[in-house]
Amino acid sequence: MHALVIDDSKPVRSILTKVLNSLQFQCIEAQNGVEALDRLSHMPRPTLITLNRHMPEMDGFELLGRIRRSQQYKNLPVVMISTDSTKASIEAAMRLGATDFIAKPFTPTELIARLNTLGLTQETKKKSKQQPDPQPSSSLSLHTNQHAQIVLEHKPIRILLVDDSAAIRGILSKTLHEIPGIKVIGTAADGEKALTLLEKEHVDIVLLDIEMPVMDGIETLRHIRKKYLRLPVVIFSSLTERGAKATLEALVAGANDYVAKPTATDKDSIVARIESELVPKLRAVYRPPEKNKDPANSTASKKLMTAASFNKNLQNISVIVIGVSTGGPSALADILPHLTVANAPPIAVVQHMPKEFTGHLADRLSKLCKHRVCEAHHGQALESEHIYLAPGGSHLEIQKHGKEAKLVLHDGPPENSCRPSVDVLFRSAAKIFHSDTLALVLTGMGNDGLRGCKLIAAEGGVVIAQDEPSSVVWGMPGHVVRAGLADMVLSLDRIGPDIARRICRQQK
Repeated sequence: MHALVIDDSKPVRSILTKVLNSLQFQCIEAQNGVEALDRLSHMPRPTLITLNRHMPEMDGFELLGRIRRSQQYKNLPVVMISTDSTKASIEAAMRLGATDFIAKPFTPTELIARLNTLGLTQETKKKSKQQPDPQPSSSLSLHTNQHAQIVLEHKPIRILLVDDSAAIRGILSKTLHEIPGIKVIGTAADGEKALTLLEKEHVDIVLLDIEMPVMDGIETLRHIRKKYLRLPVVIFSSLTERGAKATLEALVAGANDYVAKPTATDKDSIVARIESELVPKLRAVYRPPEKNKDPANSTASKKLMTAASFNKNLQNISVIVIGVSTGGPSALADILPHLTVANAPPIAVVQHMPKEFTGHLADRLSKLCKHRVCEAHHGQALESEHIYLAPGGSHLEIQKHGKEAKLVLHDGPPENSCRPSVDVLFRSAAKIFHSDTLALVLTGMGNDGLRGCKLIAAEGGVVIAQDEPSSVVWGMPGHVVRAGLADMVLSLDRIGPDIARRICRQQK
């Protein structure tokens, strides 16, 4: 039997390997998600994976999602072992497909007992030949960080499908029905029917098409946002020129994320897109009931440093760099208009988004801002009162040419599986502007921007992270906060006004 042991702590890997070796496992180790994927591609199919939650390069949640999207590893036992053993973290791990969750610190005896329960030890396998399989349990016993046992009921994520194509609704319903932890509770062919169903059913996520008769997706979204401010909405629409503009409009209007319908119309292509892209995004934007709170009333929206220390640390703002992903268009539409004050420093933005969208996003944001918002061009001078958006598919850097700072675009290798990458932009800003750099890390999946924030912090710059309640997905800002790199953690509605006041004071 083979086991893949994934943890960024070498001592923890050593302990796990020693215990698993005693159970006749041959262990291969990896210190982060990226390394783990490489190990998986070269090793025999493992019988077990143990996985840490917080790691550099690629964290445990992102890796778990990738593992579960692979048919080869769909049913492979994955045990998450982490210090982050809050109820929310455990539930998130189970939704992503973890087989079990063990809290650190753990004892070898506990680990062996849990593997025995899962049928992964030689002792259990001998007994299983003599005894019938146990009846499946409707709940799963997990451990908190106090090692007290709790029982969590894993209710499925309830999806409302809204699409005028009966064929698409059928394929979506059938495919999602087979995904553990997801339940389609209703379908609608237009927006009016969807709004009626929302009145009658408890819905966790709305999956919404754009082009529909009677009431289209944009109008439906506006109605949803008036009454259900925090209800996640994921757009499932085409990436034609027309479809891209409409989807972008929906994202700015408050849709949480989108997945492009495949251009191929065969069932296999649609199912593959659902399993590989749609399902992970549904799980990412899902908000458990206890998290559906008004950010303004949340104690999580708080400063980590006083306004006075903020002013002291940031003597001058020469550039503002922003990194954002899932939920970004709406967040940018909220923040950027506040930052278009007189003599505002240049702003460079990396929004994870395909090239079909970024030009439309720049145009849309320009209509909301006093200053020009444009898709960045190679060799363009970095000027005050300008906002530059990295084009999809290209990295954006700031480089010094004599006394002038210019924008550089290139198609270097993706970083953190992203191009453009937030880390690339942040790294270049830290190198040129040092302590005069202000970085904003906004809502988004993954940990892109974490390494760039380390460099900005080392140079004396300031890092502001969006808080969890106001984020669609608290991945990117969450990594920065947990790493101790955020000078301030603010709700979305406070970020723009706070920075605008600082810019105005700087000019007096």
